[in-house]
Amino acid sequence: MTGPEAAELFYRQDLFARSGAAPGRVQKTLFGQGGVQGLDGEAHRHRKQMFMSLMTPERIEALKELTAEWWRTYAQKWTTMDRVILYDEVQELLTRAVCAWVGVPLPEAEAGRRAAELTALFDYAGSVGPKHWWSRLSRRRCESWIEGIVEQIRAGDLSPPEGSAARVIATWRDQDGALLSPRIAAVELLNILRPTVAVAVFIVFAAHALHGFPACRPKLQTGDEYPELFVQEIRRLYPFFPAVMARTRHNFEWNGYRFPRGRRVMLDLYGTNRDARAWDAPEEFRPDRFRSWDGSPFNFIPQGGGDHHMNHRCPGEWMTIELMKLSCRFLAASIEYDLPDQDLRIDITRLPAIPKSRFVMSNLRYAIGGAS
Repeated sequence: MTGPEAAELFYRQDLFARSGAAPGRVQKTLFGQGGVQGLDGEAHRHRKQMFMSLMTPERIEALKELTAEWWRTYAQKWTTMDRVILYDEVQELLTRAVCAWVGVPLPEAEAGRRAAELTALFDYAGSVGPKHWWSRLSRRRCESWIEGIVEQIRAGDLSPPEGSAARVIATWRDQDGALLSPRIAAVELLNILRPTVAVAVFIVFAAHALHGFPACRPKLQTGDEYPELFVQEIRRLYPFFPAVMARTRHNFEWNGYRFPRGRRVMLDLYGTNRDARAWDAPEEFRPDRFRSWDGSPFNFIPQGGGDHHMNHRCPGEWMTIELMKLSCRFLAASIEYDLPDQDLRIDITRLPAIPKSRFVMSNLRYAIGGAS
């Protein structure tokens, strides 16, 4: 299903359910089993409140400040390197920032390994063969790691800050009044860690867009609304997660199509964001188009559609936008770099799609104290 009208239908909870919709290999890698993505009805709404309570402006600002600190630290390190593979470096940068933000201790010696494991949850989720098995192994390792954190919090051996994701999730009670099992709590905490690290994909797309559309660079150095316009157009045009899935609750017909009960249905996020019925010149990169965007929850759905509180729309969407804005300003105003010969074509045969070269920079210069 593609397009705004189809998206509006897809998010009707009387017609579609999420339980059992995602293929097993996706549940066992990307989402984890028992998490919010597979819940429906009141169980979903109650669990979603847990995530939405973490997405306050103050909490998001705290994550931005932590991320900015790590951007500055990594930029100084990059000035000493011959080649910087941006995709790989930003994964680790974001892992350090989000672990500090959620209240999960991350010893220095473990940072690289944990970043690789969190990345494998989304970077290889759609793979087959050895990469898929590495993703499955990473899922088991990550859940075991975070289960241990949850148990330490409940035992009083670890005390993350009040309002932090680790504390909120470890102490959250479902609608039956029971604490989440340690494993489910781990799955849900990973549902914050994993997608935050996955913002690395969007950040690499931002660097790619800055290279392809250099006239945007000086506009990103201003304090007006342009950074958000630029970020939204990247989210619209570049390929992130291609589709979401649901199953029909019962037989029905729509626009002459028959939907049998229990049928898996896929909503095309990528195609809807480029649908000519909703967007003028949809294949062109035009950030200014968002000055007049109507704010529809169904024509612009890079991280799902519908209502954040009621539907399965990503609760971290605002966080993604703010981290992207921060990163775009840093790339445009705080560092300069050369691009050695490389293949910058977007590889759409992999999930997620990224530039074939993973975006390589060299001769990096950092203006300490520059905009960030």
